[in-house]
Amino acid sequence: MTRSTDPQLVELQTQFAFQEDLLRELNEVIVRQQQQIDALERELNMHRDKLVHILDNLPEKGATGNPLDERPPHY
Repeated sequence: MTRSTDPQLVELQTQFAFQEDLLRELNEVIVRQQQQIDALERELNMHRDKLVHILDNLPEKGATGNPLDERPPHY
C-alpha cells in the first residue's frame, strides 16, 4: 500500500464507523416505534371491544325500556 492510499483508507474506515453508529441508532428508533405501535394497537383493540360491548347492550329502538333511561321531552 502506498502512502497516497493511506488517507483514503482512513477516510473510508471513518465513514464506515459513522455508518455503523447511525445504523445502530436507527435500529433503536425502529424498535421503540414498533413497541409504541404494539401498545397503541392493544389500546385500540381494548377500546373497540368496549364499544362493541356498549353497542351490543343498547336497548332496541322502540323497545320498552326503563323510563328513567329515556330523554326528557325538552331535549
